[in-house]
Amino acid sequence: MALVLALMAPGCGYNEVVERDEDVKAAWAEVQNQYKRRADLVPNLVKVVQGAANFEKETLQQVIEARSKATSIQVDSSIVDDPQRLQQFNQAQQQLGGALSRLLVVAERYPELKASAQFRDLQSQIEGTENRIAVARKRYIEAVAEYNKVVLRFPTSIGARLRNMNVRPTFEASPELEKPPEINL
Repeated sequence: MALVLALMAPGCGYNEVVERDEDVKAAWAEVQNQYKRRADLVPNLVKVVQGAANFEKETLQQVIEARSKATSIQVDSSIVDDPQRLQQFNQAQQQLGGALSRLLVVAERYPELKASAQFRDLQSQIEGTENRIAVARKRYIEAVAEYNKVVLRFPTSIGARLRNMNVRPTFEASPELEKPPEINL
């Protein structure tokens, strides 16, 4: 019996499930890395913006609160197997991204702030980080798609069942983020 299982194991995709599972975890780690980079930049941006004395306090407060919420969610590699936790984390990150977008749009009305080299550098870093986040999420989505194909296809679905592996959720954008932030002048 053990000999039969040993001979069937390569054909059932057991190892391929393991490989795709590790690909998903690695892609998720990169998403986390980029979100952390953004969260680390926010306090510096807030300090620079607070230097503009008449800057909208409400917009700044929204950024501070969104960062706090985004960093308060406990995240580890198990989140990729929990659709509810993944959705909560994703929503918190989307709120932070939206708050940062509003902050940068509002900053356009403050010439002294826009002229600050420190603000321009932070703005550039945040824009670059947002691009990195988009790339990391894309790679994660692709890794999850490949993993899900392996889990669902025969004969690799046998190896997935042997490891008790199921289809994983992926990122979904919130409908409210499809429209640009509204700024009233």
